[in-house]
Amino acid sequence: MSLSDDLLPPRRPLFFPVVIATVFLSIIGMSAGLVLGSHHKTPPERDVSAGSSLPTEPVITSVPCPPEMHATARRLGYNVTLVQVLRVRAASTGTTVWICRDEADRLYYQGNRGGYETWIEGKTALFLTGVVRKDDGFFAVAANGTTFFVSERRLEIVRKKGAAEGWDVTPE
Repeated sequence: MSLSDDLLPPRRPLFFPVVIATVFLSIIGMSAGLVLGSHHKTPPERDVSAGSSLPTEPVITSVPCPPEMHATARRLGYNVTLVQVLRVRAASTGTTVWICRDEADRLYYQGNRGGYETWIEGKTALFLTGVVRKDDGFFAVAANGTTFFVSERRLEIVRKKGAAEGWDVTPE
């Protein structure tokens, strides 16, 4: 028997793989927490003693949605009249978003970069159906899995792979 037969095999150092895994999992956890937490913000409290009231629903008007949105809806087989529920603009990106409803109270999303100046469906504009009202805003999901959230204060986009973007918006 030789001396080397009695020794244990050399151990591989685990420090660096553990550190790398910890950093990677921390980044994933923080990203998921930020995305999920951004949808559950508590709205600021308002002074109801001064006669103001807390709105529970966006004001639904009879303002028609843009003709380009109607044209896109008809082209996709939705022969409906759409009225505006919400219209907001992200000044930092030039994006305008409309949430519209039809006579059956189904909701639609229309986003357009550049306002009315440039309206090319699939390039600068995006029309989505199946919009869901939740919390203080509206959610829509594109065919590629990208999720859109829009409220009177915020527009957020979460890509299928988890990358999130968000902008403050102002109602129009």
